[in-house]
Amino acid sequence: MKNLIAISQHRKPADFILRNARVADVFSLVWKTADIVVAGNKIVAIDSQGRYQAEREEDAEGRYVIPGLMDAHIHIESSMLTPEQFSRILLPHGVTSVVTDPHEIANVAGATGLQYMLDAAKKAELDIYFMLPSSVPAAAFEHAGAVMKAKDLAPFLVEDQVLGIAEVMDFPAVLAGQEDMLEKIQLGHNRRMIIDGHGAGLSPTQITGYRAAGIHTDHECINAEEALDRVEQGMYVLIREGSAAKNVKDVLPAVNSYNARRFAFCTDDKHLDEIIQEGTINHAVALAIKEGMEPLQAIQLATLNVAECYRLYEKGALAPGYIADFVMLEELETMKPAAVWKSGQKVAEAGMMLTQNPVKVTVPDSILRSVHLPELSTADLALPMKGTYANIIEVIPNQIITKKLQADVDVANGYFKPCIKKDYLKIAVFERHHLRHTKSVAIVHGLGLKAGAIATTVAHDSHNAIVVGTNDEDILAALHALEQINGGLVVVEAGKVLAQMALPVGGIMTNIEAQQAEQQLQEVHKALHMIHPTCHFHLFLTLSFLSLPVIPSLKLTDTGLFDVEAFRHLSVDASN
Repeated sequence: MKNLIAISQHRKPADFILRNARVADVFSLVWKTADIVVAGNKIVAIDSQGRYQAEREEDAEGRYVIPGLMDAHIHIESSMLTPEQFSRILLPHGVTSVVTDPHEIANVAGATGLQYMLDAAKKAELDIYFMLPSSVPAAAFEHAGAVMKAKDLAPFLVEDQVLGIAEVMDFPAVLAGQEDMLEKIQLGHNRRMIIDGHGAGLSPTQITGYRAAGIHTDHECINAEEALDRVEQGMYVLIREGSAAKNVKDVLPAVNSYNARRFAFCTDDKHLDEIIQEGTINHAVALAIKEGMEPLQAIQLATLNVAECYRLYEKGALAPGYIADFVMLEELETMKPAAVWKSGQKVAEAGMMLTQNPVKVTVPDSILRSVHLPELSTADLALPMKGTYANIIEVIPNQIITKKLQADVDVANGYFKPCIKKDYLKIAVFERHHLRHTKSVAIVHGLGLKAGAIATTVAHDSHNAIVVGTNDEDILAALHALEQINGGLVVVEAGKVLAQMALPVGGIMTNIEAQQAEQQLQEVHKALHMIHPTCHFHLFLTLSFLSLPVIPSLKLTDTGLFDVEAFRHLSVDASN
């Protein structure tokens, strides 16, 4: 503190000055031509008069400089990278802090998985903050790899990285006042922490129930009407733009100059290849600007609003006393970074990291061997039908919600028969954690495979094995390959594995470097286009959400087809 004061009063030189910058003032929404004066990891001054000296200097040459971007809600596991590698693909895009919910790995490996993520995050160059997962499992009627109650979460509250309780997904448990759920929420309230929400499809009255429980945010709004209802009831709305769910364009009309401070941007789930290609929050800001939002307003949503929502009061702005996270832009409208500083040090330039790869955290062996499937045959895939009229999951491209479709399907000898022409395919979920032998089979429309099958152990949020295909033989081949690689992504045609990507860390992440992982993922995408040449949405990520029974309307878990709106299981056969 003495050193910072001395530098601020010109008694000592600063460590670094970025001169001649057009600095974003996210408090007043104006640009200032000034020098950014840094000592250690803090900003000492925003100096418009050139009064400070430093040991190191760089000239911004009039380029725009903004605070480091912040992701208000992301599941790092959905990038398929460990935290150390995730950090290295995000920083070059100007994202310097994220708030993560590790419920994906916790649903696979419980407290062991959660501790691993916390340890790995400490090695990352990015600032990674945690919300403790409230949804392990996401719902009581499916089988995950672990169960975490309030007593299991409590020991992690002392971690400096922990900010609160993560997205509360089981809204019936909240509204019914179930003790297990309320105990988790109360953990956060006892420490005056944030409670994140998950209000997919909830009515205004149900949101009122969420607010009565002290739930603070929602990232599930898919239109302006939902967003305005949440803001009017005192919530922060986290506008999502990920791989499977892209909501910025539909939610943005809700934001105006009066309520903008209650909005922020988030990613939720985004795959490795898309992060490398376009980034995360930088992409959302650029999209908002393209849609007509004033650039400084969009930047405020992505910086100061996130910091204040999560009470990170030293972040989110370029001003004295704030952490020296900032981004010099090549272009304002596209949010293309020229260089990125993290805690006062330049860490990325021209899209490339300047630092060495960090030392990897050792992954516990139990996490590396988490895929356990029983011996399977075509009999396990049989879907008996009394008639031809069926309840069908209908996919909506670029959304994680689905529709409930009822239609006539092909039936042979009393069993459902997939039809490529009508795009009625077979989908199945198999429990893969503890050999419980639970499984379910149903029908999906809208995925559009023309041949073969695809399978993955990335299946939100319980992460059982999920597979979809045009025939039983390829479905079985895909499941067999999935177990051999200890989880991941598999594409099969005519009994042959066209491509696969191993994700041995809990069946949802790889422990190889990001660039190598991207190459493997590109091979998977090439194989996908062989069996679905016209695919225009993220097929694997869409598939991974078809097993999440807290997102409307129809989903499939290892216990059966589930009607989320009626909150009950449903027979595939609708002929009765």
